[in-house]
Amino acid sequence: MSMVTMIHSAVTVSLVEEARGGPFVLWDDLPAACELAAKLGYDAIELFAPSANAVDSSELKSLLEQHELKLAAVGTGAGMVIDGLSLIDTDRARREIAIEFVRSMIEFGSEFGAPAIIGSMQGKWGQRLDKKAAIDLLRDSLDRLGTDAEQHGTRLIYEPLNRYETNLINTMADGVAFLKTLKSDNVKLLADLFHMNIEEENIADGLRAGNGFIGHVHFVDSNRRPAGNGHMNFEPIAAALKEIDYQGYASAEAFPWPDSKAAAEQTMAQFKKWFRD
Repeated sequence: MSMVTMIHSAVTVSLVEEARGGPFVLWDDLPAACELAAKLGYDAIELFAPSANAVDSSELKSLLEQHELKLAAVGTGAGMVIDGLSLIDTDRARREIAIEFVRSMIEFGSEFGAPAIIGSMQGKWGQRLDKKAAIDLLRDSLDRLGTDAEQHGTRLIYEPLNRYETNLINTMADGVAFLKTLKSDNVKLLADLFHMNIEEENIADGLRAGNGFIGHVHFVDSNRRPAGNGHMNFEPIAAALKEIDYQGYASAEAFPWPDSKAAAEQTMAQFKKWFRD
């Protein structure tokens, strides 16, 4: 009998006008997004909202129940995209506003058992901030937020990004080394295949390096188009995820190419191919 994989499917939904053109599959219309996700067989949606109060929790709850979907995760990037907030801002007051923004997203997601993701909110070092000082500020922020998430019964997800988006931590191995320095053990890594394609010598080996520390996966191709529309070889990637017994979501954070519906369909076809025996 073949091993049944416990990887679940999710698709990204963005409600952030300022992020237009970004790598999110579905846009704008939350009810329509949930309807399409359910129709195509997704287990969950991953939500990118402008703020914690931009979406009515009870409305979201009824939409998810109606379509038998879960909330896989909530993004926090709107804090950076809209207000330029960063967890390593040298201005302490601004940094506290950034932490508070993430905290509100943690609280919002926790109602649905969904972790919050720290991606672009991690910022970059430079000018008045050297790398060590930046990492120290990030560590302090993630310790506090990881503890907050734990109190809300959920996790915090930290995403190593590629070198063009951050100069803090770019690989899974460096992410693991960093998490080991945190006081909170409630922070996990996001393995985004697009970023890994730029930074890892070998994506499957990168996933193995993250063994035990990966809490979320962004399932996407080399060019950030939906899986199967680039040059990524998913066979060793799927094998590595099964090898490390990854049991979370493979979430489509990809450009809506050629359009949202086609991108969602394409991702689901590839998800079934690689993660459903």
